Amino acid sequence: MRICVYGASSNDIDAKYITAGEAFGRAMAKAGHGLVFGGGANGMMGAAARGVSACDGEIIGIVPRFFDADGMLYDKCTEMIYTDTMRERKQIMEEKADAFVMLPGGIGTFDEFFEILTLKQLGRHAKPIGILNVSGYYDDILNMLKKAVSEQFMTQSTINLFVISENENTLISMLEQQLKENNAPAVFKKLN
Repeated sequence: MRICVYGASSNDIDAKYITAGEAFGRAMAKAGHGLVFGGGANGMMGAAARGVSACDGEIIGIVPRFFDADGMLYDKCTEMIYTDTMRERKQIMEEKADAFVMLPGGIGTFDEFFEILTLKQLGRHAKPIGILNVSGYYDDILNMLKKAVSEQFMTQSTINLFVISENENTLISMLEQQLKENNAPAVFKKLN
């Protein structure tokens, strides 16, 4: 499985997040999964890539050409795909991935996560989606989503479209289970 990881590109974050990103990358690669990501060398993106790299995993970076500056891109990608726009980047990330995970991040990470969640809710894909909730980073977003349900702006079924864990191995197992269920052959009753 190739897992598309969304996450911060900034190094100005607490080291506990970087450590968690690297651990997630290592866990992915040890489980035999490849990484699809935004190609960045810094922040959570770079941390996940370093973790995958440390375990000799596949890494596909997808980056707009205007981001190609010294030190910005992870230089140990198995493959680097350049795009003209951010929209094209997100589309290729979606196409190349079998699952999606949101690591701690900011507005760009939120944008990517909510777009892929919306597409799943609209039936445009059925790929697993997960959140690595490092040190409760996403607790407030989860509370916001629960409020949206309680106020009837959306249904609980939308929250059920993704899984969440603070543990990288647990999250990967949950994604694997979802993928297995999505790929299970349908059982049809024979009609007389």
